[in-house]
Amino acid sequence: GGILSNSLALLSDAGHMLTDVMSLMLSLFALQLALRPPSSTRTYGLYRMEILAALINGTTLILISAYIIYQAYRRFQTPQIVDSHTMLWVAIVGLAANGIAAWVMMRSSKESLNLRGAYLHILGDALSSLGVVGGGLVIKFTGWYLIDPILSVVLSMVILRGAFVLVKDSTNILLEAVPKDVDLEEVQGALKSIAGVKDLHHVHLWTISSGIHALSAHVVVGDIQVSHTGSILQEINEVLTHKFRISHSTIQFECENCEEGFYCNIDRVCVAVTAKPHAHDH
Repeated sequence: GGILSNSLALLSDAGHMLTDVMSLMLSLFALQLALRPPSSTRTYGLYRMEILAALINGTTLILISAYIIYQAYRRFQTPQIVDSHTMLWVAIVGLAANGIAAWVMMRSSKESLNLRGAYLHILGDALSSLGVVGGGLVIKFTGWYLIDPILSVVLSMVILRGAFVLVKDSTNILLEAVPKDVDLEEVQGALKSIAGVKDLHHVHLWTISSGIHALSAHVVVGDIQVSHTGSILQEINEVLTHKFRISHSTIQFECENCEEGFYCNIDRVCVAVTAKPHAHDH
């Protein structure tokens, strides 16, 4: 339809549709891989495949939008005649298809970064189709052909905004940045308020995949028996799980009386070590 009508806006809509087919296939493939159980070489399984798929989707959107803007720039220099009748009816069919798909995916897109990438693709196509319908009406009744490249640029900028956010979010997860919906200082304050916890250090908070957060920390406690740390650990896990939705945590207890380079053994004696042991070694 875009070729027959010579409409850049309609061609951009077709390009987005083709990209969506590939993106949805990639997303489906990533979700299938994420369901595979962990192994001895991949202890977290393949959860991160979802984030890689989201990164690829966002990058693809940026490249396509950049190409559309370039083609629009050429048409600003040399306007071309567009068949508004063909452009209009093809765009209406595309708008109906994309509108239904976007409505179906709206709820699930809030729960997964990967699905949000696919949803942004479809939403971008729906907006493109809507813009093309409007452009076709303008050309039909006014003959102003410059509306075609103008719409292409406007829609590309809208899509670029969502694509940049998607790339940023997925890159932050791959770089193991602190989740944007969790305040690290608030987490540390909540843990320090637990009875028996004297201090925290070496605190790391990151996202494994969409909605799956992990935390590791060294927790300094008083000069107590190791068996008494069980109740502290249970309360730490309850706070992390229920208040901050952090489902994976690794806690190492340290005795506040021990200096750097020592740990407190089961007899509450500070023992020199070259590397601090894990909690199960205490």
